[in-house]
Amino acid sequence: MPEPLYRSLVWLDVRVAMLFSIGLPLVLLIWAGLRREGALVRLLGIYWKVASLLLLVILLLTDRRPLGFLLAVLAQLLVVASVWFWVDLNEELADMPPWRALPLTLRVWRWSLTVWGLLGAALSTTALGCMASAGLDRPACSIWIQPPLGLHQQLVGVFAFVFGGSWTPGVAAFIGYVGLVAYGVGLLQWLLVRLPKQGRVAGEF
Repeated sequence: MPEPLYRSLVWLDVRVAMLFSIGLPLVLLIWAGLRREGALVRLLGIYWKVASLLLLVILLLTDRRPLGFLLAVLAQLLVVASVWFWVDLNEELADMPPWRALPLTLRVWRWSLTVWGLLGAALSTTALGCMASAGLDRPACSIWIQPPLGLHQQLVGVFAFVFGGSWTPGVAAFIGYVGLVAYGVGLLQWLLVRLPKQGRVAGEF
């Protein structure tokens, strides 16, 4: 694939992901909270917990850590699974009148997130070669690292103003690894304890 076209696809993926992964779910969470729709609040709360892995991906890629490329694929697949997995929440959403604005918007968002998440995961697999020792020198790898670095540059001034310290790629990667360990512990606890006990019921997830 020509490099300009590949670059355009990566940046399109990043921009659309910002819309479907951050913008719309944040609006929906506030909207559902104001309307006191418990099932939708729980679904979106679960989504945000799972989607936090996307933030860890950005932190790791900021410092060019190869693990970030693998997590970019896994994170998008987990996010898609998180909005469909729960039997009780799916049933409650299905019982809501389909013409109401909030349930309708959430359904549209969920399908849009699914389609774009799967396409984004497929595109991210093209960067798995960057995990090799010499892979980061490839032009395709630098294209994937540019968006996290752009966000990093915006955070440098904010971090220095708020905390009086330096926000470096190394600091970002360290926080990313710490967050990844906590994420992994929580995921293992759910897989080994809650899933066998509760099945596909959201419960206290």
